[in-house]
Amino acid sequence: MPPPPPPRLLLLLRLVLGLLGCWASLCGGYFDGPLYPEMSNGTLHHYFVPDGDYEENDDPEKCQLLFRVSDRLRCEAAAAAAEGGGGGGEAAARTLLPAPGLTLREEFTVLGRQVEDAARVLDGIRKSISYDLDGEESYGQYLRRESTQIGDAYANSDKSLGELESKFRQGQEHESREESRLSQDFLGMLGHARALLKETLAVSAGLRDKYELLALTVRSHGTRLSRLKSELLKG
Repeated sequence: MPPPPPPRLLLLLRLVLGLLGCWASLCGGYFDGPLYPEMSNGTLHHYFVPDGDYEENDDPEKCQLLFRVSDRLRCEAAAAAAEGGGGGGEAAARTLLPAPGLTLREEFTVLGRQVEDAARVLDGIRKSISYDLDGEESYGQYLRRESTQIGDAYANSDKSLGELESKFRQGQEHESREESRLSQDFLGMLGHARALLKETLAVSAGLRDKYELLALTVRSHGTRLSRLKSELLKG
């Protein structure tokens, strides 16, 4: 009696049979389209931008051919005609019957392309998330860091605003002190000029009195000299 096959081989066979059953139940349209269907060249071929970031300067020739679109409408019409029964239905089914489908190898090739496409999409999502997280491990840590930075920025702005207000008050106080000092200096100079004017007026009044006294003295001396002269002439 031969030994039973190993469990791994049985699991692999079951997986292959399950895939064959799934693919055999499909009529067409093995892939509805990529998660990022970026462009088409006008035929039944779609192209996928490998980096997931389409720009106007991307060349379709440099993009990867992803899948072929099957004519699902013709397939559904053929099935409906076959269900209609009768010779006319069979003739219509033969008329609308599509071309033979893909072989098993081509189906696995398409499946491999789908897996590769999904891997690219997941990698693009991972890169986008890592770019958004900016080195953090989770969105919670990223949001906490952002909230901390926002709080720090707000605190710094509040501190800067307080410093500006303090400098503004100091400037106002300095200007008020300067204005007070200038007004005091001006009043002091005005008082000094008034005192000088009073002193000048007093000196001028004293000089006028001395001038009048000197004029009286000169006239008195002139009168005495005239009298002495007349006495000398008589004698």
